[in-house]
Amino acid sequence: MKNPYEALGLKKEATDQDIKLAFKKLAKKYHPDLHPDDKQAEAKFKDIAAAYEFLKDKDRRKRFDAGEIDASGAEKQQQYYRDHAGPQSSGFHASQDGFASNEDLEEFLARAFGGGMGGRRSGGPGGMKAAGQDVNYTLRVSFLDAAKGGVNTLQLPDGKTLKVTIPEGAEDRQTLRLKGQGGPGFGGGPAGDAYIELHIEPDAHFVRKDDNIHLEVPVTLKEAVLGAKIEVPTLTGHVSLAVPKGSNTGAKLRLKDRGIKNRKTGVRGHLYVTLKVVLPDGNEPELSAFLEGWTPEHAQNPRKEMLS
Repeated sequence: MKNPYEALGLKKEATDQDIKLAFKKLAKKYHPDLHPDDKQAEAKFKDIAAAYEFLKDKDRRKRFDAGEIDASGAEKQQQYYRDHAGPQSSGFHASQDGFASNEDLEEFLARAFGGGMGGRRSGGPGGMKAAGQDVNYTLRVSFLDAAKGGVNTLQLPDGKTLKVTIPEGAEDRQTLRLKGQGGPGFGGGPAGDAYIELHIEPDAHFVRKDDNIHLEVPVTLKEAVLGAKIEVPTLTGHVSLAVPKGSNTGAKLRLKDRGIKNRKTGVRGHLYVTLKVVLPDGNEPELSAFLEGWTPEHAQNPRKEMLS
């Protein structure tokens, strides 16, 4: 993701309200429902959603503004030790640890641990062992990868990559531990661990609430009035859904066991479909003529409550 402020057309001084309003405006403009089969609009919507999720997190925004993390949430200026020491380096990188040279570092270690690094090079009993440094990363994961599970690749600052297995039903801000994938150990000590914080990207259609998935599905006036069988998306593919006769906007239907699998209990949630009745796009003279001559059997004022 590029600079989140740029994605929303904002400056660094933007208020929380500015961020919210910019997101709503752009989300309406680029929502995939308004641009079917438009990959550019879909990508733009994802960038906007990711930028909003990033900036509404006050802690992440503060750290980004301070230059501590980049737009992906990855730490900046993280200390890394190279795998292979060159002729100017003896395995420890003194300049990274506040020492003028490797000789100064070895002298300090000799005083602190009795034997310094000489024993480590020779394998003698005077050598020092220490575990490697733990490292922290953030990884952006698509909604569907988090829901269904999968394998993502994490690009590291030093150019290497890590294969990260995303567990089924992963949650936003969940942290994964990759044992032995941190900094290298010293003197034969174990490598540190890598901790991966998952940042789940919002989906254009699905919304997760606990282990249930919610989905708004548009239906035509005819489908709502007469009832119909329609195809709706789920986490694992399209399924047929029966729309009851006389359905209205806001009617909620349940698809059992089509939600998220709970990581602890193994029980799967449900998919709740909320219907939204939409009128035809073009002119329908027959429909207009019918409505002009139609007198409802049951008079109705849908605005009665809000006007009382």
